[in-house]
Amino acid sequence: MSVPAGERTGGRAEDVAPNPLPAAGPRVVALGGGHGQAATLRAARRYARELTAVVSVADDGGSSGRLRRDLGILPPGDLRKCLVALAGEGSILAVAFENRFDGEDGLVGHALGNLVLAGLVSATGNVQKGLDEAGRLLGAVGRVVPAGSEPTVLKAEIEGGEIEGQSEVSRTAHIRRVSLVPCDPGAPELAVDAIKGADQVVMGPGSLFTSVLAAATVPGIRSALEATPARKVYVANLHPQVAETDGFDVAQHVRALKEHGISVDVVVADTAGIALGDLDVPVVVQQLARPNGLAHDPGRLARALCGLVG
Repeated sequence: MSVPAGERTGGRAEDVAPNPLPAAGPRVVALGGGHGQAATLRAARRYARELTAVVSVADDGGSSGRLRRDLGILPPGDLRKCLVALAGEGSILAVAFENRFDGEDGLVGHALGNLVLAGLVSATGNVQKGLDEAGRLLGAVGRVVPAGSEPTVLKAEIEGGEIEGQSEVSRTAHIRRVSLVPCDPGAPELAVDAIKGADQVVMGPGSLFTSVLAAATVPGIRSALEATPARKVYVANLHPQVAETDGFDVAQHVRALKEHGISVDVVVADTAGIALGDLDVPVVVQQLARPNGLAHDPGRLARALCGLVG
């Protein structure tokens, strides 16, 4: 098995806050998928008393895509990243979850955590029970909940037609709109209740169309976002994403959310690598990036988000 450099815990040791969550603080929901959502969780665990990750289930690439096709399960990769981000300090199992098999056999490319999640879901007979058991084993300080009750296919309208599949959409520019197949996937009650009962809902950072909107456009999730009294915060990416949001400024991200029926109350952005544009919602501009400028620093992001609790 091999571990890519810099990915042994999904972040550096200092990214992990002491356990447990603070005794006082807001109820926070992080919505999306991928490494961006994991960054938000590492930040939010520093100030939230209750923390829930609501995670996209549209992934169809790599290890997740193979397990989804072969076993008919929800793609586990983004769920795994969130569990690792919430894992107890010093968890060796969290390190193991990120290990990927190498070699030439059928396991090559699979993350151990993806296989463990597949096994736990099978053993418990229930996706949420499997996730909760994984969280218990990892000493997770929050809960990970899928945004949909079944795997979904992401579909995008582009110039000249339509394309399907999260992997294909992520490699495509000039996306006009995304939708899900089936068009009305169910949203787990736990996800809906967490959003409606939150004090703060954080969307982003992360891929706009293939992570944030892949989760937020599940009808039940979108309705919960409309109904929640929580302050909805959008954390902008540090840079436009190659292909998917080439040339986008922050305002174009927010407009795309609005065109899909998703409103936000405030935006947090680091403008060192992305322009703001003409925003029609309040914005907090401050330094959020790590020194290398490639990812959000959990401590800086936590300070920004903690100051925006409704």
